[in-house]
Amino acid sequence: MTWLTWRQHRAEMYTLGLLVAAIAVFLLAVGLPLHSLFPNGASQCLGIDVTEACSTAIRRLNEEHGYASKMLNLFSLVPFLIGAFFGAPLVAREMEAGTWQFAWTQSVPRMRWLAVKLGALGLAAALFAGIFAAVVTWYRQPMDVLDGRFGADAFDVEGLAPAGYALFAFAVATAAGAVLRRSLPALAVALGAFLAVRVFVGGWLRPNYQEPQRLVELVAAGDPADPGNPRMSTGSAADWTIATGYLDSSGRPLSLYDAVTMYSAAEKEGVKFSAYLHERGVQQWVEYQPTGRFWTFQLAETAIFVGLAAALLAFVVWRFKRRVF
Repeated sequence: MTWLTWRQHRAEMYTLGLLVAAIAVFLLAVGLPLHSLFPNGASQCLGIDVTEACSTAIRRLNEEHGYASKMLNLFSLVPFLIGAFFGAPLVAREMEAGTWQFAWTQSVPRMRWLAVKLGALGLAAALFAGIFAAVVTWYRQPMDVLDGRFGADAFDVEGLAPAGYALFAFAVATAAGAVLRRSLPALAVALGAFLAVRVFVGGWLRPNYQEPQRLVELVAAGDPADPGNPRMSTGSAADWTIATGYLDSSGRPLSLYDAVTMYSAAEKEGVKFSAYLHERGVQQWVEYQPTGRFWTFQLAETAIFVGLAAALLAFVVWRFKRRVF
């Protein structure tokens, strides 16, 4: 059965293996010059008083490698490709080709056939995604130190999460193939479901895996204030800022309209906006997730997607047991 699984899915193995290898070679080629900008490590360039060498290295990082975020945002679909290309044809190909009657009536029971396929291909999907994440993590290491790992171009392609995404894509594509009995429609449905769940989890659940920390302080007269976005620091550029705002002297939240009205009043009086706020006891606040929670959030998100994958694969097993084909 293991040999048969390899024979039937070796094309996907070769294709996805080449995809991950190509990404690894590309990131190695562009990553070596990036890492060479910080011979002593990017951590030496943290803080306010940085050396001239660090300032030059950070400037060159932004100028020469500023495309990294856009590139890695595109790479966030790689776990889907890995999982879905294994999952979509797993059941659907047998239905399309009409070979299911032969495959599931031989000496190997159909439940064993399914178990071996799910186990072998699911493991392969997680392994390929894990290798992909390890390469991206190495590539992004200087940027992670300077800017943090909570951005979509980092969190979604580093750590454990890509393996969870790949398993979910594998499961949803397998389930879609079992229902639709066609590989390409299963891929399309799987892509829609994958993107919808990723957007929901990333936009609604992820910020609240743990209660955000909150800082509140009086606006200083010399602060660079903005009515729409208080520029309050959490103390580390690597922290994930969730929300910011202003409070009046009694602690009542100020709306954007209130802040813009006060900004206009400050301009009429000919004073700096920050000085105007300071005189009236206005406070600024920020809610954020500390950078030290990265692995806790990674574990939480991976658990969500692995749990969803397990539920979908249980559905596939249920259909096989009931022979709903």
